[in-house]
Amino acid sequence: MRDIQITDLTCGARGAFTLFPQARYVLDMGAQCTRAVELRDNGKVKSFRTNEKCAAGSGGFLERICRYLEVDVNEIGKLSLTAENPQPISSVCAVLAESEIINHVSEGKTVADIICGAHQSLAGRALSQLRMVGFESDVVFIGGVVRQEGMIEACRQEFGGSIFLPKHPAHVVAYGAAILGLTRYQKRSATPTSSAA
Repeated sequence: MRDIQITDLTCGARGAFTLFPQARYVLDMGAQCTRAVELRDNGKVKSFRTNEKCAAGSGGFLERICRYLEVDVNEIGKLSLTAENPQPISSVCAVLAESEIINHVSEGKTVADIICGAHQSLAGRALSQLRMVGFESDVVFIGGVVRQEGMIEACRQEFGGSIFLPKHPAHVVAYGAAILGLTRYQKRSATPTSSAA
């Protein structure tokens, strides 16, 4: 029976902190939302910002672009790195951003340049969120979008500091949940229980 409730935000923070205890910030970018997290010295969440109101700031935006451009989402990470003239996407609304992409296509811009522009756009929005939680340097980048090399490069250029990359970025939240569960189990096991003489 469940007797404790832990959010995925808390789990992600604990997983990231366990892997990279020197970092004080976490960027979690998935399909549904992007979250910037500031950590306390013990790895607990101090503050956070999320963008879940609009898909233009998350991995779901990249999926929509891929459908429109008819490219596989698994290919755009490397494709982005081949861009020669990245096309900026300035709109903060997914619908308006798609209009910009349509314009880029009609102007004959390459798919690589459009994808790279999308990565740079997401990186810029992520930096804004990180700054809202006091970002200074060194961030752990987690979530499914981290599997895209072009997104990592865009963040490196935008952030300026070190970016710590877990080996399995999409599993850091689950890793954190396992650690928290183990910690709670160990605390309960250490609690003395009464026994019959």
